[in-house]
Amino acid sequence: MKVISTVSGLQKQLETTNRKPVGLVPTMGALHEGHLSLVRRAILECAQAVISIYVNPTQFNNKEDLKRYPRTPDADLKLLNTVLREDDLIFTPADCEIYPTPDRRVFHFGNLDNVMEAKQRPGHFNGVAQVVSRLFEIVKPDIAYFGQKDFQQVAVIRELVRQLNFHIKISSNPIVREPDGLAMSSRNMLLEPQIRKDAPVIYKTISRAAEMISENDIPEIKKYVTCNINERAGFEIEYFEIADDRELRTVESQKEMEKGKKYYGCIAVKAGKIRLIDNIEFPLL
Repeated sequence: MKVISTVSGLQKQLETTNRKPVGLVPTMGALHEGHLSLVRRAILECAQAVISIYVNPTQFNNKEDLKRYPRTPDADLKLLNTVLREDDLIFTPADCEIYPTPDRRVFHFGNLDNVMEAKQRPGHFNGVAQVVSRLFEIVKPDIAYFGQKDFQQVAVIRELVRQLNFHIKISSNPIVREPDGLAMSSRNMLLEPQIRKDAPVIYKTISRAAEMISENDIPEIKKYVTCNINERAGFEIEYFEIADDRELRTVESQKEMEKGKKYYGCIAVKAGKIRLIDNIEFPLL
């Protein structure tokens, strides 16, 4: 593997190797097995893999969150060295490489801008769109790989590709979980010990909620999820919504769930000082 920190250096290397297809795995570092699942798939499907490691400041509406976001560059490179091939590339740009001038672009994603994460984190997805579109312009990948844990982000990026007419396939990989069920996340390492011990309650709760759909309507399911999470010390639910996987139209009754669509229960929880998200597919009856 080769580590490159400049746009010009990366593009020159891609031109020199000239391997197709090119697979891009955008990350913010603090890598774990969830990221590696994306990397392995890129290696399996693409002759050239590019892994970016960049903590993007424009997607943090909370500057304190940006400051405490975990940064583990040495461990990240060591982990990637276990799976990447000789000519695969790791892109570790500075801010000036991604944003040589301030990015003033404002994106509009319709309903995707109005629900769940977009409501809780104003401006977050605009920052995501800025950095992902820049990476797409720089790398020019054929396929880009993202994790299903960031359910709403995947929908936003698919819409970004449509709006900007990028000829890029967006590949969404299943959530990778810890043995106790907690969705793998770079933020997990910031959890206080007791909070980390209790955090599997999130997945257990939404798993039970998905089972309840056969006998309960959505208001009862949402009440169960809220009560079950909030009764745990140190945990506070921000939202739990059931939405389709494309337009993210939330539903309040089973009657609103349309055949031919997939629906997911999406949750955000304040676990101590750390915010965690997760989701699970809800079966159509």
